[in-house]
Amino acid sequence: MPAPVLARLACPHCGAGLEPVGNAVRCSSGHAFDVAKEGYLGLLTGAKPTGTADSADMVRDRQGFQEAGHYDPLAARIAEAAAPALADGGLVADIGGGTGYYLARVLDRSPQACGLGLDLSKYALRRAAKAHPHAGAAACDAWRGLPLSDGAASVLLNVFAPRGAEEFHRVLGPDGLLVVVTPGPGHLGELVEALGLVSVDARKEERLEETLATRFEHARGEALDLALRLPRRDAVTVAGMGPSARHLEAGELERRAATLPDPVEVTASFRIGVYRPRP
Repeated sequence: MPAPVLARLACPHCGAGLEPVGNAVRCSSGHAFDVAKEGYLGLLTGAKPTGTADSADMVRDRQGFQEAGHYDPLAARIAEAAAPALADGGLVADIGGGTGYYLARVLDRSPQACGLGLDLSKYALRRAAKAHPHAGAAACDAWRGLPLSDGAASVLLNVFAPRGAEEFHRVLGPDGLLVVVTPGPGHLGELVEALGLVSVDARKEERLEETLATRFEHARGEALDLALRLPRRDAVTVAGMGPSARHLEAGELERRAATLPDPVEVTASFRIGVYRPRP
């Protein structure tokens, strides 16, 4: 865990700062948390997590899809959106950041900054801890709070992940930016129709604005549509990255995908919103 990142963390029990003690960290109240051998910090409390963590297979497939470059244009837009708040450095925290793919691209674009990937999946965190030299990773249940001190972050990333306006506002500095990515209308529409997947909620943008409006003002937004030509295996992977994967029996997605052409033409649709915290 890079020292500049550790300095911005807070104990999930009492909110005090954390200091390194051997292969662990500890707060002034005596709460201690281990650093896993893979390099990420375990900041989960004893309560049962409210969310569902990605499995080893899901994380492996997701990283393979990302490394193939299919979503590189999205990563570049996210890095560009975050850059203005990182001109003088600062912390980028990626909430539900998975393998650290988007976080690493932001830090490549703004090398003076440091980063923190927060996720529930230990399999994702093992990869996120090695995603970038200026980044660390920590286990976190975002629905229960973020292990960051007040105003610690200059940028928050939220890419297809849980979001809570109150907690985001608490940890984001007054001049910071919140960058939110959601699926646009028709996202992966060809696969949704062919494979019988869950489609994007038509009111998703409206619900997002309602969620954030009390604590954030919308600064700008943009749409990004990508025409992808995917090997069938990657089409199965990207379908499995969505909500449908958790509602299908093991092997069912692959069985349905056997009828797809190889390669398959797919449209990925994204909405990128940039928000500023209200006073």
